Order: sequence, then C-alpha cells, then structure tokens
Amino acid sequence: MQATTYFFIFLNLSLVLFEEPAVYPLPFLATSLIEVLCLLVFSVRLMHFAKVTPRNVFWKDTKNICVMVAILMSLTDLAIFGALRIYNVRSVRWSRIVRPIFLINFAESRQIRRAFRSIRNTFPEITYVFLLFMFSVLMFSLMALKLFGERNLQTAEGLPYFTNYLEIVFDLYVLVTTANSPDVMMPAFDFSWWYALFFITYVIINTYIFMSVFLAVVYNNYRKHLKVLYGEVHS
Repeated sequence: MQATTYFFIFLNLSLVLFEEPAVYPLPFLATSLIEVLCLLVFSVRLMHFAKVTPRNVFWKDTKNICVMVAILMSLTDLAIFGALRIYNVRSVRWSRIVRPIFLINFAESRQIRRAFRSIRNTFPEITYVFLLFMFSVLMFSLMALKLFGERNLQTAEGLPYFTNYLEIVFDLYVLVTTANSPDVMMPAFDFSWWYALFFITYVIINTYIFMSVFLAVVYNNYRKHLKVLYGEVHS
C-alpha cells in the first residue's frame, strides 16, 4: 500500500513534464486520464484510512482535510479546463500547485512532513537576515545610479548603462550569484578602472559576507527545529 501510494504520487507530480506547455507534451486526454486515475487511487487510499481510523480522529486531522480539498480542487480544475478546451478557450491549470499536498499530507510521508515543518519554522528567523541583505542591495543600487546614471555609458549591446533603478537592482541581485560577472562591471571599468572598486566592495559585502551569514542562519535554525521535532517524536 505504501509503495503504491508513493508510485501514484510520483506519477501525479511527473505529469507537469508532459502537460502543456512542455517540451514533449502528451495529448490532453492522456494526461487527464492519468490524473483521474491518480486522484482515484488517492481517494481509495483516503477511504481505506478512514475505515481503520476512528471517525472523530479522522475528521480532526488536518492532513486528511487537505488531501480531500486538493482532490476536489484538482477534479474541478480538470473539468473546467476540459470544458473550455472543447470550445477552444485558452485557460490555465491552476490546480497544479496543489499537487505537492499529496506528497506531504499522506500518512506515509512522515519524514517529509517533518522536514517541511522545519523549513516552515525556519522562515521567520531568516527573514531579518534576508531583509538586511535586500537593504544592502537597494543601497548599493542607489549608489550605482548616482555614480553611473549621468555618465552616458552604454552596455556592449548599445543600451543605456545603469540609468534605471529597478534594472540596477536586478543586475546587482544577479551579481550576488556572480552569474553576470564581470560583464555587468565592464562598461564602468572601461570608463575608469577605479569604478571596479565599487563592484569589488559590493561582491565582498553581499556575496562573501551576507551569503555566508545567510547560509549559517538557515543551517543552524533548520538543524535546531529538526532536533526539536525529533525530540518530540522520541519523547
């Protein structure tokens, strides 16, 4: 029963690789039949669980309610999408985002729920570090606008360089990953090599310091909450 549940959860999650838009899309009828089969298996599994569980315990368990709501939402969305498709009306399968609920909320996924709770409990504690990091990016973006915005510099494609604040924020945010390094710096460096100091300072503060602190906070808090959950289980 556990292996069967995991198989159909995996099959249901894998449908996103073959539903439009996809590189190798399957016909809508094929993917919809597979999804209906998966939802049928989930419903049978839920009914089986309800048979061996006291009624008051079953209906008080939010995991079972979440699974039932996800099944109803998926069936409703599938019916609406199919009806609109008959009349050649384009729509979006919005229920795809609820499919991971089946992976998390079935009784067999105890370890996944434990990890999910640890991630959820970690979020509030890393918010402050993330906000501080974003404040640093915004301030450096403002400095970049003042330094380069009025010098009529151009990128390699001939576009204005660092004249739009939001575009600067995005470019510097990407620079934290070093994905656009050193291309984002080259127009300023060609104008004067002294401007390279601005980008070097930015990378040192945000990539090497803030990212290290961010990683440490995430790791320590996730580990702390995971230990608390394991302690509750074994106590």
